[in-house]
Amino acid sequence: MDLLEHQAQELFAKHGVPVSRGRVATTPGEARAAAAEIGGRVVVKAQVKTGGRGKAGGVRPADGPDAAHDVAAAILGMDIKGHTVRKVLVTEASEIAEEYYVSLLLDRSHRSFLALASREGGVEIEQVAAENPDALARLQVDPGAGLGRPEALRLAADAGLPEEVRDQVAEILVRLWDVFRAEDATLVEINPLARLADGSVRALDGKVTVDDNARFRQPGHPRYADAGATDPLEARAAAKNLNYVKLDGSVGVIGNGAGLVMSTLDVVAYAGERFGGVRPANFLDIGGGASAQVMADGLEIILGDPDVRCVLVNVFGGITACDAVADGIVQAIGMLTAPGETIGKPVVVRLDGNNAPQGRKILAEAALPGVISSDTMDGAARLAAELAGKGA
Repeated sequence: MDLLEHQAQELFAKHGVPVSRGRVATTPGEARAAAAEIGGRVVVKAQVKTGGRGKAGGVRPADGPDAAHDVAAAILGMDIKGHTVRKVLVTEASEIAEEYYVSLLLDRSHRSFLALASREGGVEIEQVAAENPDALARLQVDPGAGLGRPEALRLAADAGLPEEVRDQVAEILVRLWDVFRAEDATLVEINPLARLADGSVRALDGKVTVDDNARFRQPGHPRYADAGATDPLEARAAAKNLNYVKLDGSVGVIGNGAGLVMSTLDVVAYAGERFGGVRPANFLDIGGGASAQVMADGLEIILGDPDVRCVLVNVFGGITACDAVADGIVQAIGMLTAPGETIGKPVVVRLDGNNAPQGRKILAEAALPGVISSDTMDGAARLAAELAGKGA
C-alpha cells in the first residue's frame, strides 16, 4: 500500500526523522486555520499518490492564512494524472540551500535491501539514474545486520554529499532504516532531503510503501488506506478477500493462480487485436479453492463492472479438480440468478487439467443460459474477445 505524503511524514516523525511542521486540510477553511496555526509563509501541497505534483500546479507557496485559503481552493478538486485531490498538506516553508535524495527499498533481484543516496535531489530519481548514473550511490544492506552508522556514512560519502552534512544524513539514514524495518515497508524515500539555510537537514517530502502481507503484525496500517481513491470494485473485492485489480478493457477475467491469470490477460489482449483492440477488464485470481461462494463472489464483482461485455473463466484443475470447479460455477450462477435476475453477459469457460472432461460434462448438462465452454485457452480468449467486440 502506497502512503500519502502526510502519512509518510507521520511515520518519519514517529521514528525520529526530522520533518517540517504541517497540518492536513480537506477544505479551504481548514487550510486557512492550519496556516494560521503554523504561522509565517507556508506551502500547500496536494495529497495524491503520484509524482509530478509540482509541475501540475499541486504544490504552491502561500503568504499567510488568507493566501493559503485561496491556494487550497485552487488545488482541491484538481486532477493530477488521474488522481483527484481531496486533501492538502499545509506545511511551513523552508529556506533551502541544497537538496539531496535518500531511500531504502526491497531489492528482489538480490534478495536483500538496497540503500540509495544522491546529491541531486528534488528531481525524479529515474531521471538522475538515466542521465548521470554515477550521481546515484548504492549500498546493499544485509537484512540481518541492517544499516548502521558506519555504512550510512560510507553511503553519504559515496554519493558526494558535503562533508559538513554527512553526520546528519547518516543519522537520518539509520532512522530511515528503523522506519523500513519496523513498519514492514518495501520502500521509504525522501526527496528532497534538504539542507536548510541554518545548516540543519530535514525531510521535505516522503514516499512510503508498506507490505499489505504484513498487516497481521501492523494493526495501525489499515487506517492509512485511502478509501476515497480506491476503485469501488476493488474495494468490494477486497471486502470479499478476492485478489482483484481493475483494468481498462471489456473482457472480465477469472482464473485460479496468479501466473495463469497473467497469462490469460496476455492471451486476451493478443486475441483482442483482431476485434477492434479488445482488452482485459481486470485481474481476478480466485486461488486454488474455487468454491461455489468464491466463484459467485468473483462473478458478482466482474458482472457489476459496466465496462465488462463478456467474462472469461480460465481454470486449470490441480488439487481442486475441474468437476468441483464446474459444480462451483453451476452453483454460483444459481446464486446470482436466484433472485429472478439474469446474468446478461456471456460467460466463456475453459477447463483443463485434473478431471477436465467431467467438468465440461457438468457444464454441458447444466445448459446454463449464456455460459459457453471452450476446450483451449487460445480458443476461449478468442471467443471472449469476439463476444466483447460485438457487444461494443
